[in-house]
Amino acid sequence: MAITDRPIIIVGCGPGSPEYLTDAARHAVEHAGLLIGADRLLDLFPDAKAERIAVGADISAVLHTMEIRLGKTPMVVLVTGDPGMHSLARPVLRHFGRALCRIIPGVSSVQAAFAAAGVDWMNARILSAHKTVPDIDPRELAPVDKIAVLAGSPAALRWIAELAERLAPRWIFVCEELTLPGETVTKVSAEMLARMEASPRTVVLLLRPGVWDV
Repeated sequence: MAITDRPIIIVGCGPGSPEYLTDAARHAVEHAGLLIGADRLLDLFPDAKAERIAVGADISAVLHTMEIRLGKTPMVVLVTGDPGMHSLARPVLRHFGRALCRIIPGVSSVQAAFAAAGVDWMNARILSAHKTVPDIDPRELAPVDKIAVLAGSPAALRWIAELAERLAPRWIFVCEELTLPGETVTKVSAEMLARMEASPRTVVLLLRPGVWDV
């Protein structure tokens, strides 16, 4: 089966702004018979004529619906950022297998965060504390010059603040609402970070000061 013949297309929709949608993403949606994704992602395509299914907490129900419709209509699954980074792509791929899925990459919030900070992200370590904080020994991260953490809750920010203190010296950048009208990038101390309240759409960068010298 050719990659273009696969019945499920997983589309990365970028960090949130319509300006960061790729032409490939728009083309896939234009030819979809069924659009599947969170409400805010469906809203990125107001003119799409496809039937829509909003994804909530019950992922199993969505997968069941996809099973029923498989092979009957072209399906496009919308995911935030890039499909390869903590997205709905994972349960879809696990359920249907890679042979039935084509992936269209998108801009991730991590890419947007490093761009906003003006730093490349080669050799960066990416962690997610979005739902639960990572079970990782800080000593494992000590040699890493660039760390990005997907955050979004007070517990996550406190954990990142403690990590930053363990890894000091680090410059800490809190990147909220990336690419959206409320975008802010703030350099803070670990003490400030522990007291902050941030948007659910937040990436925190922990950077060794020397990365700016490169």
